[in-house]
Amino acid sequence: MKTLELQLITVGLDDGTQGVFVGMPLVSAESSENGGAVENIWFSNVKEVPDSLTMEELMGLIGKQLIDRLATVQ
Repeated sequence: MKTLELQLITVGLDDGTQGVFVGMPLVSAESSENGGAVENIWFSNVKEVPDSLTMEELMGLIGKQLIDRLATVQ
């Protein structure tokens, strides 16, 4: 079985609401020892996706989001 590394990021707002975000690993044991403090956070617009989306399709969307963000920042 093919596996993917995923990391959940939970964000709590000061009004008590919370959200959980799924994505490619951002923080690992190695990066946390060498710094890796959060510098910026960007949120995309809310996207409607089929509820039958496969993990592979989800990871493709995540990859596209990262590429789009990098192109915008530079």
